[in-house]
Amino acid sequence: MNSALWVSKTGLTAMDKQLNVISNNLANVSTTAFKKDRAVFEDLMYKTERAPGGLSAQNAELPSGLQLGTGVKVDATQKDFSNGDFNVTGRKLDVAIQGNGFFQVLQPDGTMAYTRDGSFQLSSTGQLVTSNGLVVQPPIQIDPDVTSINIAKDGVVSVQKKGVTDMQQVGVINLAGFVNPTGLDAIGGNLYTETNASGPPIVGAPGTDALGSLGQGMLEASNVNSIEELVNMITTQRAYEMNSKVISSADGMMSFAIQQL
Repeated sequence: MNSALWVSKTGLTAMDKQLNVISNNLANVSTTAFKKDRAVFEDLMYKTERAPGGLSAQNAELPSGLQLGTGVKVDATQKDFSNGDFNVTGRKLDVAIQGNGFFQVLQPDGTMAYTRDGSFQLSSTGQLVTSNGLVVQPPIQIDPDVTSINIAKDGVVSVQKKGVTDMQQVGVINLAGFVNPTGLDAIGGNLYTETNASGPPIVGAPGTDALGSLGQGMLEASNVNSIEELVNMITTQRAYEMNSKVISSADGMMSFAIQQL
C-alpha cells in the first residue's frame, strides 16, 4: 500500500488538533487573563533505506542517505504567558498583575491553585474571593463597616472604616512565580496547578523576586490576537486541504496501477 496514504493521515490528524487549539484561543478571546496556546509539532520516525555516511564503494562515503519520513504529530501545546492588554474598570476589587506571577487561591479540596484573573469579590463573611468563590491566599478579611479599599502595587491591602480617617492595613496579596510556567496544568476556571514540570512556587511580595506589581482598578485581558489566530486558521485549513489532496493523488496512482495489471 502506498505509504503516502498513512503519512497524509498523520498530517490530517495533526491539522485537526491544531484547529482545535486555534478554536479554543478564539473562543477565549474575551476571557479575563486567558493565555493562548500554541501547538508544537514533531516529525515521526524515519524509514532508513540508505544511511548517510555509509560507504557506496571502497573509500567512497555517501554524502547523504535515503530516509523516508512517516509523518507528523502534535507533541505538545505551549501556553504563552505574555501579558495581555490592561482594561481599566475603576472597580476597587479588580486587580491586574503587571509582569510575572500568579494569585494564590485555595481549592475546596485544600490544595493550592494559581490564577491571573484578579476580578475579586467579597464573600458573605467578608473574605476576598475569586468569582468562583475560592479564597485568596493568604486570606484577607474586609469588615462590613469599610468604606474604602486600597490595594498598593506591592500588594498591601489597606482599608478605611466608617468614622475613621486613617487607613488601616488588613493584609497583603502575595504572588507566586514558577521557573517554568508553561509546565503548569491548566484545569479550567482560569486556574492552574503545580506540576513537576513547572517546579515549586516561588512566593513573594509583588515587585520582588522577578514578580510583577499589582494595578488596582484594572483587569488583564486575554493575550489572544484574533487576527493572528484567523491567519493561523486559514493556514491550517490549507494544510488540511493539501494533505487531503495527497491522499486523493495516492489513491489515483494506486487505481491506475491496478487498472494496468
